[in-house]
Amino acid sequence: MDGQGKPKKSRIAIIGGGVIGLGIGWRLAQAGCAVEIFERGEAGKGASWAAAGMLAAGVETEPGELGLHALNRASQLSWPGFAAELEAVSGQSVDLRRDGTLMVALNRDDAAQLRHTYDFQREHGIELEWLSGAQTRAREGFLHPNIAAGVFCADDHQVENRKLVRALRAAFLAAGGILHEHTPVASLDIEGGAVKGVQLADRRVAADVVVLAAGAWSGEIAGLPQAARPPIRPIKGQMLALRMDPAAPLLRHVVWTPRVYLVPRDDGRLIVGATTEERGFDASLTAGGVMVLLEGAWRAVPGIEELAIDEIWAGFRPGSRDDAPVLGPGEIDGLVYATGHHRNGILLTPVTANAVADYILTGALAEVIRPFSIARFAGAKIAAREKT
Repeated sequence: MDGQGKPKKSRIAIIGGGVIGLGIGWRLAQAGCAVEIFERGEAGKGASWAAAGMLAAGVETEPGELGLHALNRASQLSWPGFAAELEAVSGQSVDLRRDGTLMVALNRDDAAQLRHTYDFQREHGIELEWLSGAQTRAREGFLHPNIAAGVFCADDHQVENRKLVRALRAAFLAAGGILHEHTPVASLDIEGGAVKGVQLADRRVAADVVVLAAGAWSGEIAGLPQAARPPIRPIKGQMLALRMDPAAPLLRHVVWTPRVYLVPRDDGRLIVGATTEERGFDASLTAGGVMVLLEGAWRAVPGIEELAIDEIWAGFRPGSRDDAPVLGPGEIDGLVYATGHHRNGILLTPVTANAVADYILTGALAEVIRPFSIARFAGAKIAAREKT
């Protein structure tokens, strides 16, 4: 900070131009930093583009993930204000829909499992409503007539992730940020335990701070010592979109079934996802993957068989060893992590952008992201390098 309480004009290099990198870059550029984002492809066209945009901090909570739930919930609560500010700055809508989410059980066995999950989530303070089969169908009339039960979460919503990408890109550029697309970072430039910048194919770019936000590719950036390399791997997900009549959609809520989730968009698209595959960076679309998606959707909503297929794609979730993100500083001075968000990248965009940018600007590490340091993978405590 300077003598007038304003942030120093730091040079920031961000590796990765998805929603996480763009969000952090936007916040830093707003604060007056000189920010450059280096994206290996087209900004936002990786996992951010492939996602479904669900803000499901409640229904996705599972045993062993209560610490992650606290982070997810904090970000979920930030979403309305974040979306409103982003839309005002960018002039673009992100289609934040606050309709809530339904989880459905197709038969008695599914209902028993759903009740078990419901009891666990309710025990830990997640607001849910148990529904009979008839009550579930009253919420969504095109569900299968034999739906056994359902759970409604009023707090779990959705955003149109592809519109979010465009809005963040526009906001970042409007704030003075510089975006380099189709510009992969060859390696990090590290000297004496401190980051000095990034090395591109044809030149070196000096930086005071480097943010590693390269999603599924974060573990492959050269120049990092092994102990500082985040344990991130690609987790493949195949997805598809069907085309509904926007004036008479089959679904109006996000619906989770035992096998797939269904996300209705304002424009009539119905997103169906997603497979979970350990296939490395194999982006091929498979008959088996598409069959699983269509069959899972059809069992819950038989009327989908009349819908046209609009698009089929695959993406790579950035998964860490414990499926939680890697956030904040580590042992390399000037290197800040913002990666490993797995299936929660869209949900965690506000809290990640705000907390990581605040750390870079002030040196204060928000309590909500402290549990997600890379130190948890090191086997030894790595002291957070907080500035004074």
